[in-house]
Amino acid sequence: MKRGTTFGILFLLGCGTAGDEALVARGSVELPEIDLSVPIAARVVAVRVDEGAEVAAGDTIALLSQADLPSSLAAQRARVGMAGANLRDLEAGPRPEELKRAEAELAAATAESDRTGTDLERFKSLYATEVIARQQLDNAETATKIAAERRQIAAEALAVLRAGTRRDRVAMARSELANATAALAMIEARATDLVIVAPVSGRILTRQAEPGEFLAPGVPAVTLGETARPYVRVYIPARRIGEVQVGDTASVTVDGTEQSLGTARIVAINTKAEFTPRVALTEQERADLMFGVKLELLGGGATVHPGLWVSVTPVRPRRQP
Repeated sequence: MKRGTTFGILFLLGCGTAGDEALVARGSVELPEIDLSVPIAARVVAVRVDEGAEVAAGDTIALLSQADLPSSLAAQRARVGMAGANLRDLEAGPRPEELKRAEAELAAATAESDRTGTDLERFKSLYATEVIARQQLDNAETATKIAAERRQIAAEALAVLRAGTRRDRVAMARSELANATAALAMIEARATDLVIVAPVSGRILTRQAEPGEFLAPGVPAVTLGETARPYVRVYIPARRIGEVQVGDTASVTVDGTEQSLGTARIVAINTKAEFTPRVALTEQERADLMFGVKLELLGGGATVHPGLWVSVTPVRPRRQP
């Protein structure tokens, strides 16, 4: 955002000493200026306003685009969906079908373990009577051990399913979903930045961009003047600056006419003097050091045109000591 800086010019009217002269200043009406731009590089699709157009707060001013934005949005939304599904799956725990299958596997492993155990006892009796060889007994013992281990594994798997998902896995899944959601919000914010809207009601002062142009970050598409806060900037000679101070009021009329624009209040006086603008009329005025004075028009200025020349007369100018 920036503010208008067009300079006004002071003219002193009347005759006599400084204490007797009527203090009248001329200047132009200005509006606070707001450069409307986007924080990212983008191409202009459309500019919906022309110079001089009146806009309300929230009106769409311009549309911009980035080639990769639609695909980035789609990809990130898919990531959010996957992370959410994973978290819901972990929070829900095992399905009834998974429990039934694990129970069936444990039952089968138990039956196999029981069978091999029975066979081992029978083979031991046969080996004791020298009916079978030692190799057959060893094979029966190995089969019994393998069956027992399988039953143990099946029992542990069923216990894990019944215990549900570990808390750290659920927490990790929540973090993954939060990260994906945050990344999606960033991309959506980038998409929102590509639509320029008027932050305040005002008038379009300049239009700097046209459809098809590529704008760098921060380069304005248009400049908006805030009509609710018009002001006038004038200059007062150093020898007369003691007659005014911040808070004083002044009457404002259109220069060269009797049309009144109401009153204005002095809101700022420059702390450093500068030379008179070159268009000052007299040698005395050109020799004076001047102080810039900013006056805020009271009552708004929806009907006041920026650049309109006006005369400013302090209502009760102070006398210098």
